[in-house]
Amino acid sequence: MLPLARSSTRTTLPIEPTYREYFLQYASYVITDRAIPDVADGLKPVQRRLMHAMRVMDDGRYHKVANIIGQTMQYHPHGDTSIGAALVGMGQFGLLVDTQGNWGDPVTGDPAAASRYIEARLTAFAREVLFAPHLTRYKKSYDGRNKEPITLPARFPILLLTGTEGIAVGLSTRVLPHNFIEVVEALKAALCKEPFELYPDFPGGGLADASDYNDGCNGAKVKVRARIEKGEGKTIEINEIPYGTHTSSLIDSIISAGDKGKIKISHIEDNTAAEVNIKVTFQRGVDLDNAIDALYAFTDCEVAHSPNGMVIVDTKPRAMSVSDMVRLGAESTKALLKRDLEYRLEQLELRWHHKSLVQIFIENRIYLRIEKCTSFETILREIDKGLKPFKGGLRREVVEDDLVMLTEVKMRRISAYDAERAQEELLAIDKEIAGVKKNLGNLTKFTIAWFDHLLEAYGAGRERRTDLVTFSAIQAVKVVERTEKLFVDRRSGFIGTALKNAEEIGPCSSIDDVIVFLEDGGMSVVKAEEKAYIGDRIIHVQVFRPEDRESVFNLIYEDRETGKAWIKRFTIGGVTRGKLYDLASNAEKARVLYFVVDQEPCLYVKLKKKPRIRTDLYLGLGELLVKNRGAGGNVLTKHRISSIKVISAQKYEEKRGEL
Repeated sequence: MLPLARSSTRTTLPIEPTYREYFLQYASYVITDRAIPDVADGLKPVQRRLMHAMRVMDDGRYHKVANIIGQTMQYHPHGDTSIGAALVGMGQFGLLVDTQGNWGDPVTGDPAAASRYIEARLTAFAREVLFAPHLTRYKKSYDGRNKEPITLPARFPILLLTGTEGIAVGLSTRVLPHNFIEVVEALKAALCKEPFELYPDFPGGGLADASDYNDGCNGAKVKVRARIEKGEGKTIEINEIPYGTHTSSLIDSIISAGDKGKIKISHIEDNTAAEVNIKVTFQRGVDLDNAIDALYAFTDCEVAHSPNGMVIVDTKPRAMSVSDMVRLGAESTKALLKRDLEYRLEQLELRWHHKSLVQIFIENRIYLRIEKCTSFETILREIDKGLKPFKGGLRREVVEDDLVMLTEVKMRRISAYDAERAQEELLAIDKEIAGVKKNLGNLTKFTIAWFDHLLEAYGAGRERRTDLVTFSAIQAVKVVERTEKLFVDRRSGFIGTALKNAEEIGPCSSIDDVIVFLEDGGMSVVKAEEKAYIGDRIIHVQVFRPEDRESVFNLIYEDRETGKAWIKRFTIGGVTRGKLYDLASNAEKARVLYFVVDQEPCLYVKLKKKPRIRTDLYLGLGELLVKNRGAGGNVLTKHRISSIKVISAQKYEEKRGEL
């Protein structure tokens, strides 16, 4: 028998729509399930799964981090590395995870010990704020074997406390951390419809300029500086470092600035232990105030953060300001507390109902009616008949589950029954029910009391660490130490700090710009470096500072083909670094005859002898208008120039009088 031939039919899919669909699915997954936190609980998916796993394991004792990671992998589709890194980050912040062992140090950049050596458990704050099974919606885990929370019922805007960073496909988020006490006060103000302001507070302290914070919206900026104090002699001490840096990277940035000649350092000493302490000693002759400004300008002693409040709201990404997060967090907490109270009320009423049934069952000896019953159904009917005269005093209908509950009342409880105590318990439940109903009727007041409770329980030691100040802008060119010298080889067209046997121009630094003018009328602005080719026959070089943009440059140039000459006075204005500009645009083949900066000399121009022309011209440069860099200039003469000399103002006036 011949084998059946395999079908040759192939399914083809159009490439473009297929890739578009797959890419959108991938992008959606990265945004909602990996990188961007949900505003409902302020957690990314891996953080949420960690919290859920730790709650499942929670018995009040510390657990090995390796075991926590293993538990979390039941819910998390990625490997242990991402889970461990997320847990270490949460543990170092300390708000939700209580740690034991070597968890590294975000201040020094030291890593945590291996997961088998360190331990963790939930903090009391996390237990109280994050979890409530009756308020939690669940979904199946990635493999369908377990269930995990869609979001945790956070009765506090966690995201504003911890901050977050994440990069997704086409989206990114960055929420800066804020102060616990200030967040609580802002939440209370939001509930009372009062104005409030909230600014970042970083766990490492330091100084922050939040004048451009713009409520944490996209485009905002916060500058953070190290706290620097003057020590003895030429020494300064850094006692707090900017958020987002650590001592190792900060020291590296200082050493790098010293190597580049931006600051003059003698040596650095890192004495960081429990507290940050970095001592920087500068060389003799350095002005200490200027050196501190240089640290802010050229090192990680000052960093800028650009917040971008991108979060998931109802399964979709949305940009939110900090104030919006506060208001949403206040209303979300209020709604969750309402559901919690409603659940509590339902449980209290059910408890009152059951206790009342037991009271009736025992005090009226209804249990005696079931002694001769031969089936469970008969027992239930007899109990129901016995309860019938008393149902009017109950607050809800008696159902079969209530009858089954009464069959489970033990004889020991019946024999030890205390009617007076039972009545007191009912009164206590009634009192608690009245309190819950009162809170439901005053939800705003109850929510504010909840925030006050959190502040009292967990606010100790959470005072603001970062001082809010306004920084004055530091111009790098004013504080840089110019430790190098600039040289020029005019004929070959090279400039740089490493040229040998060349003409010295003056001191410079690696951040300085240098402006160069060529004999053919070309001009270029470049960075000062060891060696750079600009163009043949350089006529002028200088370090180009911002104020030089308004300096007046004077230029006389001619067309070498025709001999026609022009004169122009101009300012540089804005330029693009590295671009070659043509200042002699009127000439096909230009040659500069005279060049001077920020001067208004009087000139004697001698023309080459030619019949019927006057060969002597006298000019006062100060009498000409200053134009922009692109102007061609005024015609000086149509004849070839023999020479140009500077003369005194007195001689210039005399010659003008003779003419």
